[in-house]
Amino acid sequence: MFNPSRDEIRQFFTEIWRKERAHEILTSLESMAADWIGEHPEYHDELVNPDAEQADYSPDRGKTNPFLHLSMHLAISEQLSIDQPPGIRRAHDKLLARLGSPYDAQHAIMECLGQVIWEAQRSNTPLDTDAYPALIEMCASRD
Repeated sequence: MFNPSRDEIRQFFTEIWRKERAHEILTSLESMAADWIGEHPEYHDELVNPDAEQADYSPDRGKTNPFLHLSMHLAISEQLSIDQPPGIRRAHDKLLARLGSPYDAQHAIMECLGQVIWEAQRSNTPLDTDAYPALIEMCASRD
């Protein structure tokens, strides 16, 4: 199983953004990441900042961690591509129909994923793969 370090993840995104800006060839995963980076212009300066790879993005600093946020986009994109956990693609499609954009749908799913991760950490249990798509379904059903 691939388990990159914090530094490797940060280098991954900063290198992709460098390659994208230099019009270099990207792998399919890099291209997907570059697309999400493109959707987040608020992170562009951070991704070219040489200090970003060592920056502290703890919640008490009040600054969103661009590397965590972009990693969650990639994780969700991968989950959708293989429908894992089962039902996530169907829940996403309902959410997409309600919200009208992949960007907004992914951010709504990200909230659900964050909640499930928080619950798993709080209770020291594995991620509840049944609750996760169910949360997305609930979000998609809201008026």
